[in-house]
Amino acid sequence: MTRQSETLEILLQDSQLIAVHKPAGLLVHKSPIDHHETRYAMRILRDQIGQWVYPIHRLDKATSGLLLFALDAETARRMGEQFENKRVDKSYLALVRGFMPEIISVDHPLKDIAVFKNEKCDQPTERPAVTHFHTLAQYELPFPDERFASSRYSLVRAQPETGRKHQIRRHLKHLSHPIIGDVRYGKGPHNRLFREQFGSQRLLLAATDLKFQHPYSGQSIIIHCPLALDFQETLRKLEPFKVSR
Repeated sequence: MTRQSETLEILLQDSQLIAVHKPAGLLVHKSPIDHHETRYAMRILRDQIGQWVYPIHRLDKATSGLLLFALDAETARRMGEQFENKRVDKSYLALVRGFMPEIISVDHPLKDIAVFKNEKCDQPTERPAVTHFHTLAQYELPFPDERFASSRYSLVRAQPETGRKHQIRRHLKHLSHPIIGDVRYGKGPHNRLFREQFGSQRLLLAATDLKFQHPYSGQSIIIHCPLALDFQETLRKLEPFKVSR
């Protein structure tokens, strides 16, 4: 029996651009950080559409959601300029520990992170980093945490102005509202609670929306990516615990 090739859900495609839904746990491209990994979005999409693709931006391996590629080098260059000049609006959804303020912005510089696991940044550069957060829902679970008789969580929209490595994850840690399922910046007890009570095995962070100008026509392009089914299922299980605001 012939094994079917893996494919990615295509959200938008024209002669210059293609946007796909990247599942959690999939690298964007081959990386020395995971040098044993053979699955990555760039290869899967290249084989799927039969041509080379150029990644325009990045998502962490653990993050799911909207990933944009160019179909030629010039388009990649033009789109790269839009990202660098902050002319692209990006939105993410994250489930975080605690009750977040309704609206809050974080202007907190972030130091460079080494690319390789054994690499050290002797004098890491601090770079400006700004993220805007908006709380969409809050949940209170009947399980004690470190200080309270219940455990509180928030579903937030994150809109980063800059694109530093792990920016949203690090800014939420800075606010003491780490993302559920974040093994690097999060809290083990909360991650375990979601694994045991809701079967959630992933980082609950997803790229959901991009808005930009088409690099050739100038038309305003808005792309939306629905949450992955496992993320949706976790939110469905949380619904009985939603707090009225």
